[in-house]
Amino acid sequence: MRAILVGAVESTHVALRALAAARDWTLAALVTLPPELSTRHSDFVDLGDAARALGAEVVHAANCNEPAVLDRLRALAPDVILVIGWSQLCGPDFRAVAPMGTVGYHPAALPRLRGRGVIPWTILLDEPITAGSLFVIDQGTDSGPILAQHFFHVARDETAQTLYDKHMAALATMLPPLLTRLAAGDAAGAPQDERYATYAARRRPEDAEIDWRDDAASIDRLIRACGEPYPGARTRSAGGEVTILAAEPRPGRGHDAAFAGQVVARDEVTFTVRCGDGELLRVTRWQRDRPGPPPLHVRLG
Repeated sequence: MRAILVGAVESTHVALRALAAARDWTLAALVTLPPELSTRHSDFVDLGDAARALGAEVVHAANCNEPAVLDRLRALAPDVILVIGWSQLCGPDFRAVAPMGTVGYHPAALPRLRGRGVIPWTILLDEPITAGSLFVIDQGTDSGPILAQHFFHVARDETAQTLYDKHMAALATMLPPLLTRLAAGDAAGAPQDERYATYAARRRPEDAEIDWRDDAASIDRLIRACGEPYPGARTRSAGGEVTILAAEPRPGRGHDAAFAGQVVARDEVTFTVRCGDGELLRVTRWQRDRPGPPPLHVRLG
């Protein structure tokens, strides 16, 4: 059986390793971003050398639906296409290339949270349980039949990185048995129940800006949701923009005579900010756009 893999992030790497280990599969090609477009993904992984080591062709594409890309994929005659770690919707001509269909991975318990920015949204919504979902890509947005799902709990202190790692483990668990099924000609999936469908809107850089008038729990969730492998939550000080990668709640008692956004304590590497509900957040990992000590004050929003 011949597969084409489309993607440019760590989940694509997980899929590449699964295909390399599958006895009944040959990776015909990897479709990935050209190096000059790698900044599209903060978690970009260059998989060109790994794909070539497996004898696969590497096809660089800004858009997987471009006619020249489609012509090349048809010439490679895949049985199935795996789209894992790719943000574009797959058009009808793309989906028609492989006779067994196009398979995608979504980091949510479909039909819940279809759409974009799902790992941050899972934390921001304080979801207690989520899942990794392998599904058939159809004309909708993450709406095709489910081929496999792996459910797991979301910790109360989950970060984007720890949740991301859980999804990589879920994908690595689900792919080998699915590849065995597909090689046997079984591509049947379970239809999604539209009654339970919800959608996650695309997140933009400005959505990561902290408003210190919010309560500490909400700000803590935002910081955890936006941290590595994503760019981080943002605030501003007199010294310029500050990117906050990690923080921890601290009781606010004793700092009633302080404003939201005021830095009430700091040392050489951390600083503590009063939030809108009077509770405190101690910022433990941060960066700024120019060198300097921890800020004395941060702006409200």
